[in-house]
Amino acid sequence: MSAARVGIVTFPGTLDDQDAARAVHLVGAEPVPLWHADHDLKGVDAVFLPGGFSYGDYLRCGAISRFAPLMEELIPAARAGLPVLGTCNGFQILCEAHLLPGALTRNASLHYVCRDQRVRIEQASTAWTSSFTPGQEITLPVKHGEGRYVASTETLAELEADGRVVVRYVDGNPNGSMNDIAGIRNEAGNVVGLMPHPEHAVEELVGAPSTDGRGFFTSILQKLVNA
Repeated sequence: MSAARVGIVTFPGTLDDQDAARAVHLVGAEPVPLWHADHDLKGVDAVFLPGGFSYGDYLRCGAISRFAPLMEELIPAARAGLPVLGTCNGFQILCEAHLLPGALTRNASLHYVCRDQRVRIEQASTAWTSSFTPGQEITLPVKHGEGRYVASTETLAELEADGRVVVRYVDGNPNGSMNDIAGIRNEAGNVVGLMPHPEHAVEELVGAPSTDGRGFFTSILQKLVNA
């Protein structure tokens, strides 16, 4: 299992790269640091784009990160099938890079939201959610000011019809996302983006929501080991 290598990308302003690396390590995989200015994915088997405020969130969240040198390698690799997970700012970057449709905009409340959030796993067929069962409800932390998922009517209909909504908010929508969408996938299912933070819910030490987020990391480990 130790042969599974998951790259953790750090941009200027990234906050959760060390949390992501610890989560990867806890499930038995090897976290590999990836620097935004490099042109080398270091042969990793999967990539995690963590949360934070990359490049200070200037222009739009994730808009500058999309043009980072490392993304010149990551975008074609993702389109070729490399498993990629982006959480919070990572989700915003994936949308800006057009690896996922739609956009993340200001919360409907216009307030920053930080709380434990109940969500439902809608799809367990992706590289990042196979450890869950469809319909399973878990609790993950959310912490964002621009997490409202929006898309055209046509895109929303396509996401719903094709089963590409991966995670959905329940017991209250923290940001006003359309269709209560908390996370989506690309057509192939190898690229997933979500606003909640599974990397902050992997250890009992931190208390509630305990280890509900660990399934995202055990999923990718199983995928890589069984590949």
